Amino acid sequence: MAARTAPPSRSRRSSDAPRRRVDVRDWLGGIRLSGFMIIMLGLVVLGVLVLVPTVGTYLDQQQRIAALKNSVQLTESQIADLQAQSERWDDPAYITTQARERLYYMNPGEIAYIVDNDLTEAQQPREQDAVSDEVQQTRTDWMAQLVGSVVTAGAAKTAVADPTAPADGSTPATPAP
Repeated sequence: MAARTAPPSRSRRSSDAPRRRVDVRDWLGGIRLSGFMIIMLGLVVLGVLVLVPTVGTYLDQQQRIAALKNSVQLTESQIADLQAQSERWDDPAYITTQARERLYYMNPGEIAYIVDNDLTEAQQPREQDAVSDEVQQTRTDWMAQLVGSVVTAGAAKTAVADPTAPADGSTPATPAP
């Protein structure tokens, strides 16, 4: 038996072998289109044109559904938190604790101590700019503005619009005697 060798593969090209140019006209000339192929190609293109907007609408609706489900979950968690808070307010001990902490209510006989300036050095506000020694003149006459405001308020006929007055601002006609 004679030993057979495998034919050389295409990937093993020698660098000295000339490359063959492919002529596109020859390649396109080899394609034969029949009427049936043209009709089927037209149907495929038409199908793609019909399905692309439908798929886009489907994906958009799926995103909206996911967003709405997320919104529903957030709302349900908020409802659960509010119900738990409502249940806490039904407990008299919780109400007492909140009144003592928030409103500084005390039981009879107790002494309350409120500590001012209980901030640490890091929490204390920093010094502001130094106050100037110069006296500055105001640009407006505040006394005249105050008097004008009081006179205007005192001279007004009504503080609230009359509910029986017409909406267009005209005066209502008085009935003849």
